[in-house]
Amino acid sequence: MSYCTAIKTMSDERKALHKAYHDQQYGFPIHDDNELFCRLIFEINQAGLSWETILRKEQSFREAYHNFDIQRVANYTDDDRERLLADAGIIRNRLKINAAIENAKTILILQKEHGSFGNWLASHHPKTKTEWIKLFKKTFRFTGGEIVNEFLMSIGYLPHAHDENCEVYAKILASNPMWLKG
Repeated sequence: MSYCTAIKTMSDERKALHKAYHDQQYGFPIHDDNELFCRLIFEINQAGLSWETILRKEQSFREAYHNFDIQRVANYTDDDRERLLADAGIIRNRLKINAAIENAKTILILQKEHGSFGNWLASHHPKTKTEWIKLFKKTFRFTGGEIVNEFLMSIGYLPHAHDENCEVYAKILASNPMWLKG
């Protein structure tokens, strides 16, 4: 079942939680490096859990990771790691926390080489899903196939974030996602 179809079957409370993300963020291009990093970290943290868990914890994640300021996260110390492991508002998984910090360091390098994380992504477009997965596994930590697929769909690099009959689909097309430029 697609995300678009699933939302229609949710209770009003659950629908309210998902609808803003579905209608205004999912599948739309992101041009801010910190927000790209945020989305990558959300996808990494969602692994093995429901997307609803991430949506419920979004504000806590933003606070815990200093609004996903790449420079700041890249400079986290062991004390910061322990602070994150003790924060019940986020996913307290050492591997995921370490991946966030190490991936921030990697993004800093990519920014120096390409001007931005967004430019690095654009420099590799177009790729197949399989090629993207290989690139991400080589470049980042904790980035398996489903994480990479969802990350790239969620930022408009791969199609199928929305069904063609979804009311948001036309807005996605108007936002000129990278998959249209394929």
